[in-house]
Amino acid sequence: MSGAQLGRLERVELRDIWATEASDFTPWLARDENLRLLGETLGIDIELEAQEKSVGPFRADILCKDLGSDNWVLIENQLERTDHLHLGQLLTYASGLEAVTIVWVAARFTEEHRSTLDWLNKITNDTFRFFGLEVELWKIGQSPAAPKFNVVSKPNNWSRSVARAAREIDDTALSDVRLLQIDYWTAFHEALDKQAGPVAGARKPQPQSWMSYAVGRAGFSLGAVMKRWRQRIQAELYISCPEAKPFFYLLREQRDELEAELGYGFEWEELPEGQDSRIFVARDGVDPDDRAQWPSQHEWLACRINELHRVLAKRIRELRSEDWTTTEFGGIRED
Repeated sequence: MSGAQLGRLERVELRDIWATEASDFTPWLARDENLRLLGETLGIDIELEAQEKSVGPFRADILCKDLGSDNWVLIENQLERTDHLHLGQLLTYASGLEAVTIVWVAARFTEEHRSTLDWLNKITNDTFRFFGLEVELWKIGQSPAAPKFNVVSKPNNWSRSVARAAREIDDTALSDVRLLQIDYWTAFHEALDKQAGPVAGARKPQPQSWMSYAVGRAGFSLGAVMKRWRQRIQAELYISCPEAKPFFYLLREQRDELEAELGYGFEWEELPEGQDSRIFVARDGVDPDDRAQWPSQHEWLACRINELHRVLAKRIRELRSEDWTTTEFGGIRED
């Protein structure tokens, strides 16, 4: 092992990836996979409700719901160091909402603003929570830049309270949204079993907006997703491993053959800012909150998930990352 060659981490300037906050960084952060990363950093499960939402006299960058408590989570972001203007906006938001988690994301926190968040967490009750996060970008060699969130301020005893909540949670403690999600996936698994395809519904339904299923190789999973705020459901292949980008491009080389076999097209999301990639097919104009629509939604999802397994499983097992050689992902292939 002493001869193993290791890469060197390099810091990437935020403005090299996100030119503006409103047009670049906020839409990136509002994506499901990036909110999931943010939620994992905070220790809460969040779901997007709106972008650029009016709250009092200001417009919040991102408005989410905490699926554990059904309270608001309001996210403000900056690509520069923190300033008094954003601090004032956060205080205005907190004064106008009965229970809220405020998340302030910035390139760098000044000591005075970090201290202010610590003070707010000290003087307010448990219905108000203030987090300060610094965002960084790192890469190794020619790899895509990867984001990292560092918590610089959080509520008092937050780590202990998260661990306690995780131990105590049960169905009676779940919010209405989480209970609906459990019911949604329970009914979906019945639809999967009815189809008797390669994907079985023998999984415990989870209180979240997605369910994942094995497709025969580590680093790959099929997913059924419901996006309540976008009125959308989707079936996807999610690739999450160090070789995700080569695997994604190798599959994309087979795009015409895959889509001809299925009879419909995919959306191909490289997710260039991070390690992972995704391929999906979506159905819009549906309401996952409307139980009367569930049979139609679940039949569609079950069909798509089984079809994806049928056409992708063998191809995925045969993928070799070394078969893709390129000067840079998305660039010209070298023979």
